[in-house]
Amino acid sequence: MFVRNKPRQGESFSSRYGAGKSVSKSKKHSFRDHSVAAGVKRAESSAQPSPRKDQSSDPTSPNLTSAIITLVVGPDQRLFAAHEDVLCNSSFFQAACRGQFLESHARRINLPEESPEILSSVLEFLYKGDYYPKLLHNKRKDTWELEDRSANGNNESTIYHHAVGGNLLKDTVIYCAALRYDLPELGRLALRKQGLQSGIQVSTILSSARYAYAQTPDTDSKLRAHYLALIIRSKNTFKRSGTMQMEMEEGGRLFFDLFVAMCNHIDDLGTISRSPFTR
Repeated sequence: MFVRNKPRQGESFSSRYGAGKSVSKSKKHSFRDHSVAAGVKRAESSAQPSPRKDQSSDPTSPNLTSAIITLVVGPDQRLFAAHEDVLCNSSFFQAACRGQFLESHARRINLPEESPEILSSVLEFLYKGDYYPKLLHNKRKDTWELEDRSANGNNESTIYHHAVGGNLLKDTVIYCAALRYDLPELGRLALRKQGLQSGIQVSTILSSARYAYAQTPDTDSKLRAHYLALIIRSKNTFKRSGTMQMEMEEGGRLFFDLFVAMCNHIDDLGTISRSPFTR
């Protein structure tokens, strides 16, 4: 349910676009564990994961003996280090490691436009198959939920993005990064996690939607459709939003798509009402 405290600045919502979080103590399984076929057993080892020969294999079984690559990230030039074979699960980084962007002597890749927080999540996914907060499967309820963050009080649903000078939904930025780095599984994971977020300011949703439209091609409609569905499902809150009015006056492709989506939604409602099976 939406919570509307003050005009523009106080508007927030509790997402209905997905399952809610639960504090149930029932046994939970991670997104990666759930995707493995039933009956398949993994050999456990206290040592480091064994090197993988196939670069398209599971990103959580990296070759930790390959060369170390330094990544210089963001306007503040934050330094990250990662194994070359881990990075090469991404065709973007594979090309960089082969010399397209790699400085011959320093063995480093410069990413001046990237956010350090986002690259940290990308690397976490490449090494572990997920990023914080983890996506867990509640076996008792047969639902997906984000790991409980109430214990430490952290809420990392949004991040400050230097390129836009404001807060954006973290999962949206990660989805766009997954497109750039050619990591489709990371994109699917980010989209699924975003559907579980709640309590996000209306202004943050609209800023994130604009960012999504700017960073995704017209051929990729998954993230765009998420925002269109979210606004339509929560239209009563958005139509009272001063922020929404200001954004619509500025215009853009987002609002044309929203108009088309709402027209289609109205047509669908009309079709249902005329159905002979409708009482």
